Amino acid sequence: VSTSGQLFTGNSATVTAARYEGFVSNEDLWTNLAVSLAGNVVGCGLFAAAAMVAGIMNPGSSALAISTAVSKCSGGFIPTFTKAVMCNWMVSMAVFMATAANDLAGKMVGIWFAISTFVGIGLEHSIANLFILPLAMMLGAPVTLGAVIFKNLIPVLAGNFAAGALIVAASYSYQFGRLGGLRRALFADKLANIKKDLEKKRKNAEKELQGEIAQALS
Repeated sequence: VSTSGQLFTGNSATVTAARYEGFVSNEDLWTNLAVSLAGNVVGCGLFAAAAMVAGIMNPGSSALAISTAVSKCSGGFIPTFTKAVMCNWMVSMAVFMATAANDLAGKMVGIWFAISTFVGIGLEHSIANLFILPLAMMLGAPVTLGAVIFKNLIPVLAGNFAAGALIVAASYSYQFGRLGGLRRALFADKLANIKKDLEKKRKNAEKELQGEIAQALS
C-alpha cells in the first residue's frame, strides 16, 4: 500500500474498480491479476525458503506454522470461501482507507484495524497462505500439495476475488460511478422536474400575492 507494490487481493478491488469506470480494458484487468498473482506466488515461496535457509523457525514457530497449515487445509469449500470473502472485504476496505491518507502515519492508521481484525479472527488471505502453507510443507506438515491447492488456495482465491471485485469495487461503482450512472441520471431528471414544479408554484404564488397586494392598496 505504501510503496505501490502489486498485491492480488488489493488489485482485485482497485483494478476491477478501474475497469468498471472504463479506465482499463478487460485485457488490462486480467493481465494485472495474473501477473500480480504470479509475482505473489514467487515472492511468498522465496520468502518461505529464505526463512528456512536463515534458520529462524524455532520449535515453537514451526509447530504453529504446521498446525495452522493443517487447519487451513481441513475446512470445507463453503466455509473456506466465506472466510476468504470476509477477509478480502476487510483488506480491500483497508486499501481504500489508506488511499484517503497522504502520509505514512495516516495510511498505517487506515489499514491497522481492518488487517488486525482479519488476522485476529483467522480469516483466509490467499497471499498470506501462499507463504504459510509452503513454509509448513517445508517443515514437514502432514498436508499434500493437492490439499493445499484444492482445499485452500482455490476457494480462498475465489473468495478473495469475489469480495474485492463485487462487494467493494462494484458497490462503490454503483453508488458513485458508472455502474450506478443510469440510476443517478434518472434521479437527477426527477430532481430537475421537482425543481421546475417548485419554481412554477413559487412564481404563481408571487403573482397571486402581488395581485392581492394591488387589490388591497386600491
